[in-house]
Amino acid sequence: MENYFADLHVHIGRAGSGAPVKITASMNLTVANILDECMTRKGIDIVGIVDTSSPDVREDLMTLLDSGDLVEMRNGGLRYRDRVTLIPGSEVETTECIRDRDTVKYRSAHCLCYFPSLDAVQRFTGELAKPGRTRNIGLSSQKCHMSIQEVVDTVDEIGGIAVPAHAFTPHKGMYGSCVKSALEIMAPETWAKIPAVELGLSSDSNYADMISELAGKSFVSNSDAHSLPKIGREYNIIRMQQPDFCELGMALRRESGRFVTANYGFDPKLGKYHRTYCEDCGLTAADEPPVMYCTVCGAAVDGRRVVKGVLDRIYEIRDNTVPEPPEHRPPYYHQIPLENLPGIGKKTLNKLLQAGTEMDILHRSTEADLMKIAGPKTAEIIILARQGKLTVSAGGGGHYGRVKKAK
Repeated sequence: MENYFADLHVHIGRAGSGAPVKITASMNLTVANILDECMTRKGIDIVGIVDTSSPDVREDLMTLLDSGDLVEMRNGGLRYRDRVTLIPGSEVETTECIRDRDTVKYRSAHCLCYFPSLDAVQRFTGELAKPGRTRNIGLSSQKCHMSIQEVVDTVDEIGGIAVPAHAFTPHKGMYGSCVKSALEIMAPETWAKIPAVELGLSSDSNYADMISELAGKSFVSNSDAHSLPKIGREYNIIRMQQPDFCELGMALRRESGRFVTANYGFDPKLGKYHRTYCEDCGLTAADEPPVMYCTVCGAAVDGRRVVKGVLDRIYEIRDNTVPEPPEHRPPYYHQIPLENLPGIGKKTLNKLLQAGTEMDILHRSTEADLMKIAGPKTAEIIILARQGKLTVSAGGGGHYGRVKKAK
């Protein structure tokens, strides 16, 4: 068994043809650039590209397969230059009908769908392209006019894996914007088909383990990268025999000694939806959660200008008063990416990454190594970050928190 670094949520900004895929993502976020970034700068062993249902993106993948840079793996996944495994995937926006007493509301949530092969992705694309579902199959995260139950069951039939994306965020999170319990929108047998839940940048295992129905699920922490530098800002260490789709599925289900051994991600305070935020007053909540209104103007979170925070939402729906992690839950480490550390500019970052990948710098380099590469001040800030000795200010309402100073 080996440990592998995995970031399972990376977007495509533009296809090789120039066609837009994820409108809000960087134009240089292409398949080839993502794979090179993972291999040469980030040190990511397994990357989930979640826009491969786009025909233009599949064309890019076929080009790399024809050139021999990508090779289809026997047990699923695509291997890039024998260094990085690409797991093809699709992020879709489901449509949920929420019944509350005498009212019916429609809400949306994002779901990550992973597949063993491009043939399986093609089958899923065919389902999305049916009349009345997705309007533009070439774009990322399209509203598919299917419920999450329909999506999960469809993905399972094709041989894929479905994982609710950034589950607690107010923007398209299953818990954050739809329901208090997954069983409100899917049958127990469908919920059982979901092996894992993505935490998102404003949450961590400690928060999520206040919700008892998640005790049986693995947690994954991913970057949701919209630009190359953001790849690996959150990631996982996954123990498997080899880096392929079959082994990944076994690890998410914790089968035969395969499992997620650690999650690495932002301190939730750094996430841009961590606390309730009033856009009119520019106020991030500081009171004890849950905060359901602006403490200055009194506007409620249901209004357009007040965004409910992830922490506040979790406290609103939790059924455990304190975290109750199951025995299988691995540690969650608050990891600040190199580019977010104070005093590390572009020049210093490039110097560090010329000496090794970001995973090397964060996990393997000694303090003496870091001092030789970038000097004592940079070495000190990286070591302080490793030890959790940096203070942060809370984010909210779409604004990231900030790393401030040593404790």
